[in-house]
Amino acid sequence: MFESCVDSLEAALASEHGGAGRIELCASLDVGGLTPNAALIERCVAQLRIPTFVMVRPRAGDFVYSADEARAMSRDIRTVARAGAHGIVFGALTPDGTVDREVTRRLIDAARPLPVTFHRAMDVTRDPIEALDVVIDFGVQRVLTSGGASTALEGADTIATLVKRAADSLTVIAGGNVRVENVAEIVRRTGVREVHAWVAKSEESGVAQTEAVAALVSRFKRT
Repeated sequence: MFESCVDSLEAALASEHGGAGRIELCASLDVGGLTPNAALIERCVAQLRIPTFVMVRPRAGDFVYSADEARAMSRDIRTVARAGAHGIVFGALTPDGTVDREVTRRLIDAARPLPVTFHRAMDVTRDPIEALDVVIDFGVQRVLTSGGASTALEGADTIATLVKRAADSLTVIAGGNVRVENVAEIVRRTGVREVHAWVAKSEESGVAQTEAVAALVSRFKRT
């Protein structure tokens, strides 16, 4: 499964046509992704045949949320669900770098029965194995991670450890500068069955977004 991170209907359609199996829909990818508006979610859900998972993140910066922010995220999850999203993506931490159990439980409850992905907040926890065990206990279906490194390739050994630790409890998705030239090595070294990337069209080379996604998907599926 290749999950394509997108911030527009155009990019979502290009990703589907290129062979992506799911999209993660965000706003403001330049700051790591924020909650998109309901109208965009509705358009993507209506026009795509693949699942639309939606980022719920109220602001840029860290993943330590106040009580007001957590309440806003719960409201956003319900709005996103009403717009037709097939899954919810979020992450919440405490100031000491552990999973915020109270906020995570509240957001999972708001998301039910939609599946939940705990995003790359995992990569700034003090102990990714500990964090993985916590989200497994909460029934999270997926974790998106670069293994605590700046890229998935650099964090491949940790991702591999997480894959073995998770076993069949949840799906570990490798994300973080996944590209056509490194996806095979990432998959080989980690054992993941799903990868995540933002694939942009190249103005310099003239490669359209659909073709760029198709190239990555083709290389991924050959591994």
